[in-house]
Amino acid sequence: MTANLSRAQLRRLLRQARRALSAPQQRLAAQGLYRQLAHRPVFRRARHIALYLPSDGEIDPRPLLRAAQHRGKTTYLPVLSAWPRTHMRFQRVDPGEALKRNRLGILEPTLNRRRQRKVWTLDLVLLPLVGFDEQGGRLGMGGGFYDRSLAYRSRRATWHKPTLLGLAHECQKVQRLAMASWDVPLQGTVTDQGWYGRTQFAPNA
Repeated sequence: MTANLSRAQLRRLLRQARRALSAPQQRLAAQGLYRQLAHRPVFRRARHIALYLPSDGEIDPRPLLRAAQHRGKTTYLPVLSAWPRTHMRFQRVDPGEALKRNRLGILEPTLNRRRQRKVWTLDLVLLPLVGFDEQGGRLGMGGGFYDRSLAYRSRRATWHKPTLLGLAHECQKVQRLAMASWDVPLQGTVTDQGWYGRTQFAPNA
């Protein structure tokens, strides 16, 4: 059904699908996502983890955020740069910290450069998406914030960090995504029902 759709059409269709989920369905999905990831080695071993706060029907990683903070891990949220406005940084967030809405209406910490960390020094980045496939393809919201933040990976012959895992509802899975030249592939995608992607990041790895 999605093979002949443009990226814009596919993005619109998948956003509608996730927004159509009811509040109880969203809560169950968040709990399922927690069970899929919280006790896996890729999460347990990570010391510096970036997550996001959900909007527009995105699957909710806040149970994972709370678990990471309870275990003494350092957690980060994306913050939009004042300039250039197309860029994004990752900033430490502590339990109970006050947040504000950015220009896109998403909650984020108050900008503080001293609390920010370079993305290549993080261990794990859990990022939102609109659509995904089993080959590591990710369709984002179209703003390019994550792709710009992670563009350095295409310029390095070897890299080790961070591990990139997309988080999504099962209804956001498509058979195959056409990748643009600027798209940064994921090492896997985790939904409330399972894992997709490279075998070394599967649940028992």
